[in-house]
Amino acid sequence: MSLISTTEEYLTSVIKGLGYDIESVKLEKSKIPEFGQYQINIAMTLTKQKGENPRAIAEKIVSSLDSRFINVNIQGPGFINLTFSDNILMEYTNSCLYDFNEYLDKPKKSKKVILDYGGANVAKTLHVGHLRCNIGESVRRLLNLFGDETISDVHWGDWGTPLGLVIREIQERYPSLPYFDRNFTGEYPKESPVTNDELGEIYPEASLRKKEDEKYANEAKELTERLQKRETGIYDLWKRIVDVSETDCKKVYDFLNCHFDLSYGESDADLYVDKVIDFLNEKGVTEFSNGALIMNIKNENDNKEMPPLMLKKSDGAVLYDTTELATIYQRMEDYNPDEIWYFTDERQSLHFEQTFRGAYMSGLVPKTCNLRFFGFGTINGKDGKPFKTRDGGVMSLKSLIKMVYEAIEPKIKENIIGAERKEVASKLTIATLKYSDLLPYRKTDYIFDVEKFTSFEGKTGIYAVYTTTRLNSLLTKLDTKDVKINDLTNEDVKNIAVKLTELPKALTSSYKDVSLNYICEFIYDLSSLYNKFYTNNNISQCENSKDKETFIAISKLTYNVLSRLLNVLGIDLVERM
Repeated sequence: MSLISTTEEYLTSVIKGLGYDIESVKLEKSKIPEFGQYQINIAMTLTKQKGENPRAIAEKIVSSLDSRFINVNIQGPGFINLTFSDNILMEYTNSCLYDFNEYLDKPKKSKKVILDYGGANVAKTLHVGHLRCNIGESVRRLLNLFGDETISDVHWGDWGTPLGLVIREIQERYPSLPYFDRNFTGEYPKESPVTNDELGEIYPEASLRKKEDEKYANEAKELTERLQKRETGIYDLWKRIVDVSETDCKKVYDFLNCHFDLSYGESDADLYVDKVIDFLNEKGVTEFSNGALIMNIKNENDNKEMPPLMLKKSDGAVLYDTTELATIYQRMEDYNPDEIWYFTDERQSLHFEQTFRGAYMSGLVPKTCNLRFFGFGTINGKDGKPFKTRDGGVMSLKSLIKMVYEAIEPKIKENIIGAERKEVASKLTIATLKYSDLLPYRKTDYIFDVEKFTSFEGKTGIYAVYTTTRLNSLLTKLDTKDVKINDLTNEDVKNIAVKLTELPKALTSSYKDVSLNYICEFIYDLSSLYNKFYTNNNISQCENSKDKETFIAISKLTYNVLSRLLNVLGIDLVERM
């Protein structure tokens, strides 16, 4: 348990001992550091209990505190400012030096969570928005840090109308392929007839032609139906398309350090659709409307329009809502999770609200399983509009990665050459993309400024990696075994120690709000404090042995913390840059 949590428990017991009825006390960072490191404003909330003046209450609390605090003072109507004694602060800092768990206020009970955050569509190019899979990946790592079990699923969009269109356009271009010959009895080619780059061109062209050519659209619809029946030939072609598309997407995800335990897609959920429809029919929650099978999910407390779930079209075609319910059904059957979390664009919030409501109302999912949607904002260009290429098109994720890489590579030291230079540039590219993506609050739209985000200074991934590289270079030259902090007389050392008491709140805030911005801010603040310490103190040449040991210990602790936090963000370290 962290120092802040144990202190809050202590303060709660003190105040209860004075006869006040409270559940807990929250220790907040002081807004005016000159008055103290932390403050509590509980006195104001206790005035109604006994009709006392808040300042009088504050004075009673202060007079009951023990020696763990120094410079205790009251400001205003009853704000109590507290500063930890050097002994308490030093003891906690030294304990954290060898046990990162001291910074974690873990929940009493862990949970099993399925995270859905890949969002890639087969046969479509990954666009800039897919960078936001970083959020789900980092949340997965954070949940693991707090002791939760996670199962991550990329969940491919690999089924339905878009794939029927792609197959129709391939048929248009290569009509002699054996996949389209229903009389073919030989072995189908193992390689895809089209490359991933071709697929990136095929879908937009097919989608446009569908709007202009009714015959073409009907033929694509027929191919979609044949695919959904898993007809030989069409289904074999689909498998080749999926393989080449997913292989390319996985390379990008691997580059971004995004890990998926499962590689399921809508095609896997499709196998459960009939079961789900039968289940819903048996529960009596379905009805027909204009020939379509729907499920009404309105309730009397709705203050906005709540459209029904569309389960099947009048022609029997399965829709997205049904596939989503089937996916939930499959996940409950296979893994029985405590929670299922979805990370997609905030604009899909209504869809997931509908799906979750349908799942609960029908009993498809027990109320004990928590279905949660976490929407995220968009990535914009300097004009504040969705990030695009110079000619106005949608920018691919690969293009953004290339742009960042080309901005970073010239900034690396000239004596780093060959494969090492490429590796360093790649890792700094990942650091840039991830830190900039995770720094804003999850729901916030943000402007991707390549020049700003590839700077070696300021709130950037490169600055954080630079700090750890500096630390690693220093520590490899020094004896770090069994070091400890001997005192906090050095102001820079003390500032770092005080800052580290704030880490548990940053971790817990990111954990509870499911947003990594708190951790990103902490990384920047700690890096800045350490670099100031490094500039002001000659660590290697320090002649006082106890001071030198303290300097080494605070450096080791800072490195441990930064490297651990960067790992949560999915950022790799480099030995030099």
